[in-house]
Amino acid sequence: MIAPEPHALPDLVRELHRQAAPWLPAGQATRLRWGPPVQPGVGQERPTVVSTARLNRILEHAAGDFTVTVEAGLPLQHLQEALMEQRQWLALDWPWGSGADGEGAGTVGGLVARGMAGGLRQRHLGVRDQLIGIGLLRTDGTAARAGGRVVKNVAGYDLMRLLTGSWGSLALITELTLRTVPLPPQRRGLLLQGEPQQLEPLRRRLQAAALGPELLDWWSAPLAETAGHPPLPGLLLGLASVSGEAIADQLAAIGSEADAAGVRRLELDSERLEALRAVALGPDQGCGPADGPRTGRWLLRLGVLPAEAAALLADPLLAGLRLSLAAGSGLGLAWAEATQLPTYRVEALRRRCRVLGGQLTVLEQPAAAGLPAWEDAPSRPLIEAVKRQFDPLQQLARGRLPGVHTPSGLSR
Repeated sequence: MIAPEPHALPDLVRELHRQAAPWLPAGQATRLRWGPPVQPGVGQERPTVVSTARLNRILEHAAGDFTVTVEAGLPLQHLQEALMEQRQWLALDWPWGSGADGEGAGTVGGLVARGMAGGLRQRHLGVRDQLIGIGLLRTDGTAARAGGRVVKNVAGYDLMRLLTGSWGSLALITELTLRTVPLPPQRRGLLLQGEPQQLEPLRRRLQAAALGPELLDWWSAPLAETAGHPPLPGLLLGLASVSGEAIADQLAAIGSEADAAGVRRLELDSERLEALRAVALGPDQGCGPADGPRTGRWLLRLGVLPAEAAALLADPLLAGLRLSLAAGSGLGLAWAEATQLPTYRVEALRRRCRVLGGQLTVLEQPAAAGLPAWEDAPSRPLIEAVKRQFDPLQQLARGRLPGVHTPSGLSR
């Protein structure tokens, strides 16, 4: 892995372009194993990994405007700590495997490149909705910029959305301007447990409530058991407000409905709520070598229509899987050890997600499994056309273009 000084980065990218050498953008390289393997070029054992780890500064925090501009290699943990000093935060979940304190969260650029958001998108929307400006290096070393540093700037809006979730396949992200929000003075939670058919009416009621939840996640029974609770499916609810009384009134109303439905409920103060959310982040990701072997576990990203989430939770295919699924978006993560989950069941679960209006992405899998990380999207021709415009030599993240499944041994 190469981590050049900021002034040397454009020259390095230009030299790689001159050689037509495949390379892979990275931050701290903590999640390079996620997704499909990256294909090396001819004569390469593995592609060159170019890290933005030394682009790690906060360039500007306009606290009064609720925006912050950072270099892409800044650790997410460091950004959140700095914002907290001004009673602000970036309203995004820690990535899976971050640990309870976010130490393994990786960089802000990596967060945007993966484009995955958790339960906090219930109120605060996703990663791309927090992004108001972006700087990047094209594969020929040309610097480009889109958006700006104020919330009402919409210049380059489509380009920012294009780079979010691109998995490093279009350009190297170098700089980001993001929207911040005030830290809520009051935060409390509630864990509801029962059968999915009991919980689904409560889910609909909560999403239509006047005080909308900040967080509303479906939990599978194995995840609840991991957290020390009965092995029953659940809904984890988080409420945030300036008014403690408003939160108390909402919790009382929900509690009455839960009791009437025969649902188990447990009220949570802010500390216990954060402890449960940490369980949903899974085990610490660790910082092993970026080019190390594939792990012996499954990590899956599931998506279904929100109205079909209860049906997914009730499906026997989820047996043994620890799953946290955002109720508002129908997107979530599930994981299990290789010995707990045979490959054929993952294939069946992928088909089931498709029937329920969504899809399944394999982020990590045992070495012998051999499943495609993702399937071809209906818009594959358009995706490939965009890729050719950004990366005509097909250098970046070869074999890792979201929405395009390339069979083993072939390249784009």
